[in-house]
Amino acid sequence: MTAIKLDGLSKTYKVKIKGEGFKSTFKSLIKPEYKEVEAVKNVSFSVEEGEMLAFIGPNGAGKSTTIKMLTGILHPTSGQAEVLGFNPVRDRKKLSYQIGAVFGQKSQLSFHLPPLDSFRLLSSVYEIEKSDYERRLARLTELLELEEFLDSPVRKLSLGQRVRCEFAASLLHGPKILFLDEPTIGLDVVVKHKIRDLIKRLNKEEGVTVFLTSHDAGDVENLCRRAIVIDHGTVAVDMSVKKMKYDYLNKKVVSLKFNCETSLNETEGVTIIKNTPYAAKFSVDTRIAAIGKVIAGLDSETIADITIEEPPMEEIIAAIYTKI
Repeated sequence: MTAIKLDGLSKTYKVKIKGEGFKSTFKSLIKPEYKEVEAVKNVSFSVEEGEMLAFIGPNGAGKSTTIKMLTGILHPTSGQAEVLGFNPVRDRKKLSYQIGAVFGQKSQLSFHLPPLDSFRLLSSVYEIEKSDYERRLARLTELLELEEFLDSPVRKLSLGQRVRCEFAASLLHGPKILFLDEPTIGLDVVVKHKIRDLIKRLNKEEGVTVFLTSHDAGDVENLCRRAIVIDHGTVAVDMSVKKMKYDYLNKKVVSLKFNCETSLNETEGVTIIKNTPYAAKFSVDTRIAAIGKVIAGLDSETIADITIEEPPMEEIIAAIYTKI
């Protein structure tokens, strides 16, 4: 069944034109002028129940605006949206019981209170039965390893701890759709893996539909089967992540530090970016050379440190645009 359906969805903002110089500034205060900015333009696509979709694009492309329209926060200028059979504008209250959202740069937790207090408040807001709330909280506490800081004020938590609590807060009522807007921004590798594992588990065990925006190529590659690229408010590409991985996510960048003077040589599929006696950086085309075999071929006794990075999402999106 279809979980999310967009049909010609558009959003236009009126933005005040700022004057330059004293006279223009004064005039704009007395008689302000506005221009229209189309944040989302005639977007149409659908998402099936249980699907995990990556909705990606550069900053200002219209990703967050689309999510806000799908959750009922913003009203579309034109077009229609349907989420779990609900109209997000007309049925916002009913829809809120069926969806969860995590905005990486905005919190739903009370800053000066412990997460547990916010969870109790949310259980009342969502009218969760006490037994269901306790069972669900216990499971999320175990999965996200929250127990040691549930009673600490949110302001004292690290970013990784806070984001894990944000996920718990969004999942307490058992949503059928999870909207994620840059959920792993600023997180370290360990926390990212925990968050990704949780999302996979929820999708597999509870059939939760995931609508993800992220600038982290690892999120897209590890979680989603399908990706939609949006730019300047319009859908540019709709493709499988498998195809995207082959065409655009095929480069890994490896940085090495050595404990003695070492020299590297290029091999098939490996391009050296930087090479000094005690450090090196090279890229691996994973279509030609498996990253595991490349690493295994290095002299482990000379390596002091190693880092493997994904190409920046901006680079991937730019590469996609060159082929459109």
